Amino acid sequence: MPPADLQADCAQCFGLCCVALPFAASNDFAADKEGGTPCANLQADFRCGIHDRLREAGFRGCTVFDCFGAGQQVSQVTFGGRDWRQHPDTARQMFAVFPVMRQLHELLAYVTEALDRPECRPVHTGLRTALADLERLTLSPADVLAELDTEAVRQEVNTLLLRAGDLVRAGVPGKKKNHRGADLFGARLRNAELRGASLRGACLIAADLSGADLRSADVIGADFRDADLSGADLTGSVFLTQIQLNAARGDARTALPESLARPAHWQE
Repeated sequence: MPPADLQADCAQCFGLCCVALPFAASNDFAADKEGGTPCANLQADFRCGIHDRLREAGFRGCTVFDCFGAGQQVSQVTFGGRDWRQHPDTARQMFAVFPVMRQLHELLAYVTEALDRPECRPVHTGLRTALADLERLTLSPADVLAELDTEAVRQEVNTLLLRAGDLVRAGVPGKKKNHRGADLFGARLRNAELRGASLRGACLIAADLSGADLRSADVIGADFRDADLSGADLTGSVFLTQIQLNAARGDARTALPESLARPAHWQE
């Protein structure tokens, strides 16, 4: 499982994802909300009033989101447990820092996964340096975090992640398919042989991947919204996140890495 500090702990957060981030009325959200404005469903204790029925209430997008533990980091570390309701002077900066921290924690999750993979040993030294640098950044003061160039940080770390993904894929015999950044919207990939493939940044929205072999495939940044993963094999896939699974469709036959959970809505 991911380290505890890279898993969301809503009890230690001030409902930041429900306030800081904007959303628009769509298939994912039942209403519009501006960034920095509390969601109408956010309660006084910073809990969601419809958490147990978000999908039924039209807030499917909320069930997909994952802060990778950034919420409690900002709430309890960056701002020392001072919430934006009791200390309204912190609100603007806190809401600006949250999406920055989320990006840092997402990168930490990827780097941690690569360090856990023996195939990535040739880049472990660089990954350990990146891990230490990212951890130092997460402890920066709020004003520094608010101005951080996250794109530059991401590009630097991504060089290592790309190499890590290639090292895992290299362990798969034979020629591997390269669909990096490909537009596979609605693609018919039923029972496709995609073991060790590169699907980095690919658009797989509504794609039929039922029964597909995705073992050891690099799926970092791939968009699996409404993709059908029924019966697919994703064991050993590289940089697969809970967010991607939550956005997709699957069933009891879908094989998943042990570190990730089968989404509840797959049973519906």
